[in-house]
This record gives sequence, C-alpha cells and structure tokens, in this order.
Amino acid sequence: MELPTVAIVGRPNVGKSTIFNRIAGERISIVEDTPGVTRDRIYTKGEWLDYEFNLIDTGGIEISNEPFVEQIKAQAEIAIEEADVIIFMVNGKQGMTDDDELVSRILHRSNKPIVLAVNKVDNFESRNDIYDFYTLGIGDPYPISGAHGIGLGDLLDEVVKQFPDRSNQVEDDSIKFSLIGRPNVGKSSLVNSILGENRVIVSDVAGTTRDSINTKFVNNNQKYTIIDTAGMRKRGRVYENTERYSVMRAMKAIEGSDVSLIVINAEEGVREQDKKIAGYAHEAGIGVIIVVNKWDTLKKNNHSQHDFEIFIREQFQYLSYAPIIFVSALTKQRLAKLPDMINKVYENHEKRIQSSALNDVIMDSIAMNPTPTINSKRLRIYYATQIKAAPPTFVVFVNDVELMHFSYERYLENQIRKNFDFEGTPIKIIARKRK
Repeated sequence: MELPTVAIVGRPNVGKSTIFNRIAGERISIVEDTPGVTRDRIYTKGEWLDYEFNLIDTGGIEISNEPFVEQIKAQAEIAIEEADVIIFMVNGKQGMTDDDELVSRILHRSNKPIVLAVNKVDNFESRNDIYDFYTLGIGDPYPISGAHGIGLGDLLDEVVKQFPDRSNQVEDDSIKFSLIGRPNVGKSSLVNSILGENRVIVSDVAGTTRDSINTKFVNNNQKYTIIDTAGMRKRGRVYENTERYSVMRAMKAIEGSDVSLIVINAEEGVREQDKKIAGYAHEAGIGVIIVVNKWDTLKKNNHSQHDFEIFIREQFQYLSYAPIIFVSALTKQRLAKLPDMINKVYENHEKRIQSSALNDVIMDSIAMNPTPTINSKRLRIYYATQIKAAPPTFVVFVNDVELMHFSYERYLENQIRKNFDFEGTPIKIIARKRK
C-alpha cells in the first residue's frame, strides 16, 4: 500500500535535518550490507503512533541573489508535488524573515495541508517568540526543539491528522505493476507499447511525465494496473541537482505495486541511479523484473545479450533472482512476453510452501552442508515454516540466533530457491530462538 508522504520545507539553518533525523530515529542509520544497495539521505521512513510514512528533507532554500529565486521555486515545487502533508519549518530564535514569507506564499498555492513548526524554542520563555508567525496565515504554530526533542509529539499528532483517508478504497483484484527507472530510459514509451495506444505523452526530453498515471487493462482475461512513475527530473538547469528525488518517486510507485519493472537504457548501460532505484524495490520486498529497453538500437553479435546479462548480474548482485528481458518499445520486440513474466513473478511472490516440504529441504541442506560452529557452539536448526507471502517469509527456529551467520542464511535461501520456484521475488529468512 502506498504510504503517505511528509516533506519538511524551510530556509537554511532552521533545523530541518535535525528534525528529519529525530523523526526518522534509528532508521536513518541503518546500513545495508548487501552489495550494491545504496541509500540516499534525502528520504527515509518515519513512524508515529500506528502510522508509517515517507519523509523528505528538501534542503535549505533562501533568497540571496537572483538565481536562487528559481531554486526556491524548484525545491518548493518538488515538495508540493511529492507530499501529502508539508511541515513548514521556521526559526523561532531568528524570527520571521523575507525567505519565510516567500516560501509561505508558494506553499499556500499548493492547497495541501501545511503544519507550521517553529524550531529552536528551547524553553518556556521563548514560546512568546512564536506569535509573529501567525501572520503567515498557515494556522497555529507548533513550538518545537530539535536539539532537545521537545514538542515533536504534538507536531506529529497534527501531521498524521492530515493524512488522506484511504480506508474507503475499493478492493482491486488486478495485478499492479510499475515501471521505474531514471529519466529518459523509455518508461512512457513502454507504457504506450504495452497498452497499444498513446495513453501517456512520450518525449525525448527527460522529465515530461508530471504525475503518476495508473491505467487498467486486460490481457488474456487477466486484469492489470500499470503504474507509470511521475517524471523523475524536470527540464531546466535548476533541476539538475534534483535527480535524487527520482528515488522518492520510485518509492511511491513501488509501494502501490505487486511487481516492479526496473527499466534500463541499453544505450547508456547501468548508472548509479539505476542501482539506487532497484535497491529500494529489493528492500520493499516486491517482485522484480529487469527490463533492458532500446535493445534494437545496439549493434549486436551472437554474444551481445549473454555478455550484457552477465554485466547486469555483476551490477545488481542482490537481484540475482530477478529475470531479465531485452525489449524495444519502438519495435515492440519481446513485449508480448511481458504479461506472462509478470504473471509468473506475481504467482511466485504470493506462493506458499507446505511446512513438511520446506523442512525436508532444510534437513537435506543441513546434511549436505552442516551448520556452522562458533566458539565451540554449533548452530542447531529444529524446524522451519513459512509465516507469510508477498514476499515469501520463512521462520527458522534455532538454538541460538547469534549462531545463524548471514553466509549460512544465504546458503539456506539458495537451497530453497533451488527446490521451489521463487524467480522474480525476494524471500526472507528470520531466525528465532526455540522456546
């Protein structure tokens, strides 16, 4: 399910990053040891009460000379487009500035919920400094202190009140798949070719698509919803530094998907941004297919496809389970195979394995490769069971969780994949101490 998004907006030195880290908590410091998975500090996830949400830190914006006016507009526009709720942060110690008023005017035009946070209100006496901010016309200012963690509860209470109500959403039985990737890799062209009609504007200018477009269609009696991610970068020099927001756009598409098609431009190869976007799809636990587009444009020999596939596997080692397909949106080469691939990945993502069959595989695996011994203590595996699907998640009951080394966990995963078809979907193994 797509999570609500909260953007923190404000000029420099008002404490946005401090609040960002406070709300994110320990999540911001998680380090993924899987090769190739990178994280961009511009976004993270936050939690408050029973709510989970995406969190964007927009960076500082200010008026200093003429060129910065465009950056102010660019940053505010990104926040407006991505966010369900905007936290507008000001500095209580410095008081209201011309920059605050400019950002306020831009945000007013968004017609989105805005919560005004007055930071650096560190004691009771300084609360009198917040009343000037009523003139911004945003509503009640919430006094907070990022340095001391004061007032964040009241602020987040107001933020979650503004989240869109998704309780009345109609149940959708279609297979939902998204196309994600860097700007100008051909996502919109692929959407048009799959649908067989020009539903989405196609342009060679990166960033043409402005909004996420969900289109339903039927193929061989199977219902699908195709999600074309919004433009990941806008036109113009002032947007060149906003490439990192492509990850946030991909996140929002992924959260509404059962399967994500990671689109790569064959002409350009694999870029760092491809890895960031693919890494989030992997972490989100949804089905993945790697789609190499514009394959018709390359000069090829008998080994080209094989060599390119080896290159992709080297770049995306953590996606070894993902099938790869080489297509052309222009000539529609191999596009007819995509629905069957999506169906198979979806079925594998939803697959459940009987405990008896799973334990036969686990015990045979232990017989072939005995469990490790650490500090004269051997890992013992008693039983395994699947606790959920989407993605398939297995619990292995052991004598000591600390003895389950990641290398042996990976070995068990490989054995499970060898005996059961989980192509296209990540699987998770959780070690628990037997009680």
